[in-house]
Amino acid sequence: QVQLVESGGGLVQAGDSLRLSCAAAGRTFSIYTMAWFRQAPGKEREFVAAINWSGGRTYYADSVKGRFTISRDSAKNTVYLQIDSLKPEDTAVYYCAARNTVVVVINPNEYPYWGQGTQVTVSS
Repeated sequence: QVQLVESGGGLVQAGDSLRLSCAAAGRTFSIYTMAWFRQAPGKEREFVAAINWSGGRTYYADSVKGRFTISRDSAKNTVYLQIDSLKPEDTAVYYCAARNTVVVVINPNEYPYWGQGTQVTVSS
């Protein structure tokens, strides 16, 4: 099993930056892809970004390109999501997810491991 724990969320103002962290524990050797999703109230969970654990290749949703940066620290088994120029529409619960293949998919149902989520609230 893999356990994921997110941190770094909070209440910020529009234009601020935030860095979310997701620490992985357990059978981390089985992780090939880690991703961030977000879910706003009344909306479906949506893909934000993903990273291949070994090669570091990154993928982004078109809606966040240029403002979001995903990265990883293999030594710490941690993946990060840097969010710049935050907007009120970025308000959501942000979830970390992991899967056991290198193929990046945007369907949340394809990720077997999830964290508990961290709330990001952006005030205007």
